[in-house]
Amino acid sequence: MFDKIRYLLLQVRNPDDPMRPQEIGCFARALRCPRKQIRTLDLLSGVPTVQQLDAVDVVLLGGSGDYSVAKGGEWLGVALEAMRELYDLAKPTFASCWGFQAMAKAMGGEVVTDLKRAELGTVPMRLTDAGREDPVFGPLGDIFKVGIGHQDIVVRLPEDAVRLASTDLVENQAFCFKDKPIYCTQFHPELDRKEFLERVYAYPQYVERIVGVTLEDFAKTCRETPESEALLRRFVRHVFGE
Repeated sequence: MFDKIRYLLLQVRNPDDPMRPQEIGCFARALRCPRKQIRTLDLLSGVPTVQQLDAVDVVLLGGSGDYSVAKGGEWLGVALEAMRELYDLAKPTFASCWGFQAMAKAMGGEVVTDLKRAELGTVPMRLTDAGREDPVFGPLGDIFKVGIGHQDIVVRLPEDAVRLASTDLVENQAFCFKDKPIYCTQFHPELDRKEFLERVYAYPQYVERIVGVTLEDFAKTCRETPESEALLRRFVRHVFGE
């Protein structure tokens, strides 16, 4: 079924950002689909029309090395309006990292920058009671490892969001909406270890700022995260009834 799904990846990346094409490849690998099945649109230059959304089956949102939901900017208002459009249309959507924060903010949540609770690397995550019962998250088991990198924190979820996972530092790490096919994760289920390190090497300032070690020492601590990488495919199966 994965070779028939039409995807739209909404990005927030500068034109010369090497992670722009890398991100497409990461989602394609995780979803086991050809890159050509993933259309792209950068929210820095505009938002998708209803016609563009109607032309795809699933919307994907990923990370952003240079832009912050908490810090904002002139571009953010229209980007958040796009999030609300996805919600109103009940468009199947999977949002990670920046997308997680943007969806939370757009629907009434609160996002702040907090270096004391910043996370970077391979981190153990635990499911909430709701997460254990969720068809997409439940198969992960009570505790699972993820690749994560963020200094912006969702400190309050939207009113109708269901918290699915937490860490010791950050309570809100994943959520879905009641009666909407929309899932959001602070971590990166679209990245394997190699891709995660490529992303980190592209923005090396975060290693010193958050972890305080060399890139070489940081890389030694990173692990594969196969459990969380299965989330995207399970999400698609869940949404389309298989």
